[in-house]
Amino acid sequence: MNLLAIDTVTEACSVALLSNNDIEERYEIVPRTHTHRVLPMVDELLAQAGLTLKQLDGFVLDRGPGSFTGVRIGTSVVQGLAFATGLPVLPVSSLAALAQAGLRECHAEKVLSVIDARMGEVYWGFYLKHNDCMQIVGEEQVTTVDKIEMQTGEWMVLGSGTGSYATQLSKLTGVNEVKTDGPQFPRARDLLELARCHWNEENYVNADQAQPIYLRNNVAQKPKQK
Repeated sequence: MNLLAIDTVTEACSVALLSNNDIEERYEIVPRTHTHRVLPMVDELLAQAGLTLKQLDGFVLDRGPGSFTGVRIGTSVVQGLAFATGLPVLPVSSLAALAQAGLRECHAEKVLSVIDARMGEVYWGFYLKHNDCMQIVGEEQVTTVDKIEMQTGEWMVLGSGTGSYATQLSKLTGVNEVKTDGPQFPRARDLLELARCHWNEENYVNADQAQPIYLRNNVAQKPKQK
């Protein structure tokens, strides 16, 4: 199976290729320059593997949540490639990819993923290991840290939200560790790890159905203070 994954939803930009059961990735921290780097990364990986777009079986999209501009860039690129080739798309959550990075890098089996959503809020979700892939418990949400609805058990906290809200996160009941030196951003290679688990479950969609998930509807309005 040959799959190409694209992630542009945070300050990081990454593209990863699954071919012959191996994963190769290009990953850079490139704030506000994703549009200049993402397609060259695609070309580099395909050339290295000796593949063309039409030899792929599909695309894996980080569908958010994250930066509104970044989510739109990734969705537009993947939709364009999928329309051009007629190949399916598997949308994957950025929070799930972050949790998968926690499993890969930190051997964490219970992860609270938090991505800084700006304006005093975080995107968050709880993930448990199941058959080598992290699966969500409950729903993804965007709130202030004090509104996070904790699950039972002890959880490692990962993501860019740990940089801004480490103290508040550490005070939540059930938090085992706030990993400020752990994975901060989702990566395309972890999208592919999740795709290994879900591709055969036919969760893929057509290009026009590959839609972004923002969680927050209004970016201009700050959350009300109580």
